[in-house]
Amino acid sequence: MGIKDILLLILVFALGSTGFYFLKIPVHKLPSEKTERKKVREVIVAVIGGAAAVFLALYYGYTLQALTVFIFYAVLMVITLIDNDTMEIPPVLNLIILVIGVVSIFTIGDISIKDRIIGMFCISLPMYLLELAVPGGFGGGDMKLMFAAGFLLGWRALLMAFFIAIILAGIYGVYVLVAKKKTGKDHFALGPYLCFGLAVSIICGDYLLSTYIDYLKRMFTEQ
Repeated sequence: MGIKDILLLILVFALGSTGFYFLKIPVHKLPSEKTERKKVREVIVAVIGGAAAVFLALYYGYTLQALTVFIFYAVLMVITLIDNDTMEIPPVLNLIILVIGVVSIFTIGDISIKDRIIGMFCISLPMYLLELAVPGGFGGGDMKLMFAAGFLLGWRALLMAFFIAIILAGIYGVYVLVAKKKTGKDHFALGPYLCFGLAVSIICGDYLLSTYIDYLKRMFTEQ
């Protein structure tokens, strides 16, 4: 990697950091007494944005695919911050993800329309049915997020995204119960975990799912 490449990546990091820093504009503000916490969070978000931009540039090159995924990451970050603060996901953000999914037909394009349509329902519909059976299990924003993201990722990557989210949310749930920070009747935001799963799976969800299925096949075959 030459000096020009390094300078270009520094520029990419700066642009990514700047873009994520200004995500604070649509995000609900924390109470005034937590101003210092807000500033720290803004810095962390900016660094994540810069790191994400560099990673995507190295992974995809300077392409429309990299830009599409970066914009998706930015929306996921806004959802994470708002849902963490308010336990709500604004419908407009899920609509933006759906629009990104439509755009991705032309910028990513390696996912069939059939897989995208299946992806819209393979997680959101079971979540909806489970919510009907056990009210309070999932929020409407979570369902709409998976519905919209399904068109962008396709069903394979979306399954892995949901799997990652449930595992991480389960670990956190056990932690807060053991630490007695919450009771079994309390709720916490699932959106941040869904967003993390989606962020990972849009890059390697298909690969992770295939690897996991191959592992299960070998395990049962050996038995």
